[in-house]
Amino acid sequence: MPEPSQPAASDAAGAAGGLRPVVASALVFGSSAAVLVVELVSLRLLAPYLGLTLETTTLVIGTALAAIALGSMWGGRAADRTDPRRALGPLLGVSGAVVAAMPFLVRTVGSAGDPSITLLLAAVVIIVPGALLSAVTPMVTKLVLSSLEETGTVVGRLSGIGTVGAIAGTVLTGYVLVSLVPVSVILLGLGALLVLAGLLVEVDRRRWRRAAAGFGVVVAAGLASAVGPGSCDAETTYHCAQVEADPDRPGGRTLVLDNLRHSYVDLADPTHLEFEYVRAVASVTDVAHPGSEPLVAYHLGGGGLTFPRYLDVTRPGSSSVVSEIDGGVVEVDRERLGLRTGEGIEVRVEDARLGLGRLDDASRDLVVGDAFGGVSVPWHLTTLEAVDEIARVLTDDGVYVANLIDHTPLGFARAEVATLREAFDHVVVTAPLVDLPVAAGGEGTGDGGNLVVAASDRPLDTATLAAGLTDRDLDWGVLAGDDALDAWLDGADVLTDDHAPVDQLLTPYAR
Repeated sequence: MPEPSQPAASDAAGAAGGLRPVVASALVFGSSAAVLVVELVSLRLLAPYLGLTLETTTLVIGTALAAIALGSMWGGRAADRTDPRRALGPLLGVSGAVVAAMPFLVRTVGSAGDPSITLLLAAVVIIVPGALLSAVTPMVTKLVLSSLEETGTVVGRLSGIGTVGAIAGTVLTGYVLVSLVPVSVILLGLGALLVLAGLLVEVDRRRWRRAAAGFGVVVAAGLASAVGPGSCDAETTYHCAQVEADPDRPGGRTLVLDNLRHSYVDLADPTHLEFEYVRAVASVTDVAHPGSEPLVAYHLGGGGLTFPRYLDVTRPGSSSVVSEIDGGVVEVDRERLGLRTGEGIEVRVEDARLGLGRLDDASRDLVVGDAFGGVSVPWHLTTLEAVDEIARVLTDDGVYVANLIDHTPLGFARAEVATLREAFDHVVVTAPLVDLPVAAGGEGTGDGGNLVVAASDRPLDTATLAAGLTDRDLDWGVLAGDDALDAWLDGADVLTDDHAPVDQLLTPYAR
C-alpha cells in the first residue's frame, strides 16, 4: 500500500500540469539564455564607468550567480505555494521591462560619477531580471511533473535544457550580438522578447493590460536610451564613441570613448597636438630621433590616430602600422575624423599583443603604446613578456614610448616602469611636475594622471628632453638614472603573464 502522501502529491502535480513539453523546454531554454545575455552585456554597459577590470568582472559574475541561486530557491518555494501558471507571465514581463530599462538607468547614474551608486544600481539591475528568470525553471518543473516517479527524469532534462540555453546565450552574445549590435539595442531587443513571451503565456488568461504595460516600459526605455546620458554617435564592440567639435578651432575634433576624452584631431592641421601627453610623446621621439628623417613606427592602440597622422606630416616618408582592437573606432576615424589610410598609415583591426608577434625582428625605429585607459588597462600589454616582444621588434637605436594613466600612489605606473627596466638598459619617466617626486624637481603632491615613459637600449639626452618639454609648453619634468628610479620605484614588482595584478594597482577607488 503506498504512502498516504504519495497520491496527494501526485494529484497536486497533475492538477497543476498541462504545459506542453515543447513550451516547457522553450521557456527554460530561453530564460536561461537571457540570464547569460544580461550578464555578458552588463560588462560592456558598466565598463565606461567602472572599467573593464577584474573587479568589474567579479562583481557581474558574482551578482549573476547570486541572482540565479536566489531565483531558483525562491521560485521553487513559490511553485509549491501557488499556481505556477499565474506566475510565469509576470516573471517574464517584469524581467523584460527591467532589462529594457538597463541602458538608460546605468548610463544616467554612471554619468553622475559616483562609483558606489553605480555599483549598487548594477547589482539591482542584474539581480532583478536574473532572479526572476531563474525562477522560471522550478515553476516549469512543477507544471511538467505529473508523477513523483519521473522526478529525476524531468528535473534532469530541464536542467540540461537550461544549461544548453545558457551556453547558447553566452556564445550568441560573445560571438555575434556584441560584434553586430549596439549594447542598448541588445538589451532593448531582449526586453521586448521577454515581454512578448510573457504576453504569449498570458494569452489564455487574457491579461492584456499587464502585457501592454510591459511593452510600454520597453518603448519608453528605448526612447530614454536614445536621448538620455551616454547616447553615442556609434556603439562599437568595446566603446560608446562620440565625436565633439572644438568651438575654439574650426577643424578640432575630440574623440570621446565612453566618458574619456581619448584623442584630439585637427582635421585641417595634423601637426596640432592638443593633449599634453601626445606632446610629451612627440618630445621623446624628437630626442630619440632628431631631425625630420622618416621613421618606421608601430602603434599599440589607435584611437583617433593623432600621432600616426603627425608623423606622416612632420616626417614625410614615415610608415606607421597601427593595431586597434576596435573596428568600430576605426570606422568612426574614417567617417568622422577624416582618416585616409595609405602608404604612410596602415590600420590593422587586431589585438596589439598578437599584432606584435607578427612583426619582424629589429624592424621598428619607434613603438608607441597608447592603449591604456583611465579605469582599465589591457594587462597583457603591460607584462615582461609583452615588453620583451616590443624590445624584439625595435632596432638597436629604437625607442618605446608609452602613455600610462594612473592615480596616486601610482602603483601601476611604478610596476610598469620596473617591468620596462628588466627589458631595456635605459628608462626615463616624464610627467607633470606636480606628480614627480621632489628629488626630481617636482612637488610629489599630485593625484596622478598621464605619465609618459621612454625605454631604449641607448641613453636618451634627458637635458634635451626637458628643454623640449618646455618648448612644447609643458610643465613636465624628467625622472631618470638608476638611483632616482630605484628610490621612486621602492621595490615595485615586475609584471609577468603569470602575475599581473594591474587592476588592483590601478583602480582609482582604492587609494
